[in-house]
Amino acid sequence: MPLTETAREAERARMAQRVLELVKERGCEIPYSVAMAESGLSRARFEQLFADYDDLFDAVAQLWLQPHMEVMEEVMASTLPPQRKMYEFFRRRFEISRARYGADPEYFTIICEMGAANFERVRSYVDLADHYLCELIAEAQAEGFFAGLEIDEALSLINQMISTYTLPDAMIYIGHKLNEHKLARIVDTIFIGLSGEAGAQSSGTNTLKVAS
Repeated sequence: MPLTETAREAERARMAQRVLELVKERGCEIPYSVAMAESGLSRARFEQLFADYDDLFDAVAQLWLQPHMEVMEEVMASTLPPQRKMYEFFRRRFEISRARYGADPEYFTIICEMGAANFERVRSYVDLADHYLCELIAEAQAEGFFAGLEIDEALSLINQMISTYTLPDAMIYIGHKLNEHKLARIVDTIFIGLSGEAGAQSSGTNTLKVAS
């Protein structure tokens, strides 16, 4: 019996949750064949839900990253001033990752390894986060911040400065050194000093030249 789109999405989410449970139980990535065998569904119904492993991984990634998507959308819809808005944009996702790592470091590490091995499948989520950050940069520029910088340049610089709070792997290696107070100081520094106008008064611009 064909599934309605709503029913299909609900069943895909249920199966994705089951796969995450299996990853946690067995401590490894779950192959397509094992997911099918453990699903409780017939082969025909499972293949109706997931054409192949990539399709299955997409559903798992969507479920795992949904909390991150929700908090980004909440922040983007808020009327917070740009500096606070950017802080919350990073802080809320960081707190999700920190809580997950704290609850089960081994499970979190396996999920990170799965994401790295299937990075092309999660690239769209990275691109969406960058899209939202570009919007935040534009809002900040409208209030006089990041003078003299193209949005793409500001995006690249901010991502590099904030990466320890957005890359899940960082939680594994230096998570004990990361906290909201440091993140707040980093965001403050970004807003105080990030400018393309060398020598601008009160900009905090670093005019150090790269050796050639």
